[in-house]
Amino acid sequence: QVHLVESGGGSVQAGDSLKLSCVVSGLTESTYSMGWFRQPPGKERERIGNTDNSGRANYADSVKGRFTISQEVNRNTLYLQMDSLKPEDTAMYYCAAAPGKIWWNYAPAAEDFDVWGQGTQVTVSS
Repeated sequence: QVHLVESGGGSVQAGDSLKLSCVVSGLTESTYSMGWFRQPPGKERERIGNTDNSGRANYADSVKGRFTISQEVNRNTLYLQMDSLKPEDTAMYYCAAAPGKIWWNYAPAAEDFDVWGQGTQVTVSS
């Protein structure tokens, strides 16, 4: 069974960078997708971006050019590099896994993912 643990959150100033990690265990499928989501206070969970076993990554327009998703070759860690952070990036950040699934020309929603981490808080002050 897949298990995800996020880390790396914290409090930073606007313009700073932060790198989140998501340690993945139990993922045995050769085909899979992984994603990063966030949930600002009082708002719904929103997609940041997703990647898959090919290494392709797609991003939401709100973070394109500032955030980068990557994964280690041995698949056991997913990263989210966040640059030029803004106060509106303040949220709880989650990684998610969809074993056995990949998508083409489709921005997956939260319900498309089957496994979730516990989240890590990111707070950006102006």
